[in-house]
Amino acid sequence: MRLFVTGGAGFIGSNYVRWVLSHTDDTLVVYDLLTYAGNRDNLRDLEDDRRLAFVKGDVCDRDGVAVAMAGCDAVVHFAAESHVDRSIVSPDAFVRTNCDGTNVVCDTARQLELDNVVCISTDEVYGSIEEGSFTEADRLAPRSPYSASKAGADLIALAYWETHGLPVTITRSSNNFGPYQHPEKVIPLFTTNLLDGLSAPLYGDGGNVRDWCHVEDNCAAIDLVLRQGLPGEIYNIGGGNELANRDLAARLLALCGRDDSFIQPVADRPGHDRRYSVDTAKIQKLGWRPVREMDEALAATVAWYRDNRWWWEPLKRALP
Repeated sequence: MRLFVTGGAGFIGSNYVRWVLSHTDDTLVVYDLLTYAGNRDNLRDLEDDRRLAFVKGDVCDRDGVAVAMAGCDAVVHFAAESHVDRSIVSPDAFVRTNCDGTNVVCDTARQLELDNVVCISTDEVYGSIEEGSFTEADRLAPRSPYSASKAGADLIALAYWETHGLPVTITRSSNNFGPYQHPEKVIPLFTTNLLDGLSAPLYGDGGNVRDWCHVEDNCAAIDLVLRQGLPGEIYNIGGGNELANRDLAARLLALCGRDDSFIQPVADRPGHDRRYSVDTAKIQKLGWRPVREMDEALAATVAWYRDNRWWWEPLKRALP
């Protein structure tokens, strides 16, 4: 199978490319605009693999997408603006890339009669939940420009299934972590700050709860949905590792050899969702289970950032 992977030079996308190359015989076309979150260095170790082709392009460019997608069998659509804080300041880019881009990808796949389109979404489209877990049938209640644009993208993709019969599936994962995650995100931000002897900025009272899923587990789930998921269906993906942000910070302090004095409380973010949680029974019926244990995976992630300053230091210098 030949896969068209949008956003394949980003965090989850590049890890997915690595997963496919190491677990299948498929070939891939990575299509990425290389904005600040897309980085050719994420694929540096794969440059000599003949099964991988890279095309620089914008998912909102119909002609560019059509040329690059031609000859592919399926799409895995990662390309997105994905940082809540940035969406609060600059929402236009999120609506353009996440909504318009998804429309272009789906419509092009329809015209080329591709066999499958997997759209990568987020648990944030459900909004916050105090108790229990969201199922795929729950209503969408996004509370930030980022999550609203992703909810819009989901509805656009599903409309192509309902209207045109385009075989679309959607995955909604909890927070991911692992290697090659941009240092604006909480785990790499805290880790790289602490490694450099800087403070870690903790929003509000630190009581916001997230379920953490190692990126390799998410990639395995996405690939399973690609190959065995049913068209028109949505699949939640979660690691089953719920932690309050203050507890996550405590684990990172210990792994980096720092004490509580390195935590810097900062004003909470507007519209900050208190807790995310998704029910994963549906994808578990396909045979998926997370295999990375949280403490082991978090320690391995910190070790990766400790050993790969060449990768993250330039990105930190470019942060606003």
